Amino acid sequence: QVQLVESGGGLVQAGGSLTLSCVTSGRAFSNYHVGWFRQAPGKEREFVSGISKTDGSTVYADSVKGRFTISRDNAKNTVYLQMNSLKPEDTAVYFCAADDATWINFRSSNAFDYWGQGTQVTVSS
Repeated sequence: QVQLVESGGGLVQAGGSLTLSCVTSGRAFSNYHVGWFRQAPGKEREFVSGISKTDGSTVYADSVKGRFTISRDNAKNTVYLQMNSLKPEDTAVYFCAADDATWINFRSSNAFDYWGQGTQVTVSS
């Protein structure tokens, strides 16, 4: 079992930056693939980014590629999502998710067993 806690959300102007953190407790974090998803009001939850437990390889949604960077610090049991050049359409609740499967489809929220409670990101125009 693993517990995930996100932080770092807030209100920022368009063009600004935020860094989200996802801290885990429980089993060693290095055993888990981690993904970030977001959900805007009235919309379905969508994939944002993911980072592999195996080799640290990363994957991004096209909508955030080049603006967001995911990274992990296993010693601190933390995954980060650095968000730059934020746009109003990035406004959503951001969730981190984890799973210890051997292989994972990062883009599918159904692939992840463990979820945080979410942190609100609001980008004003």
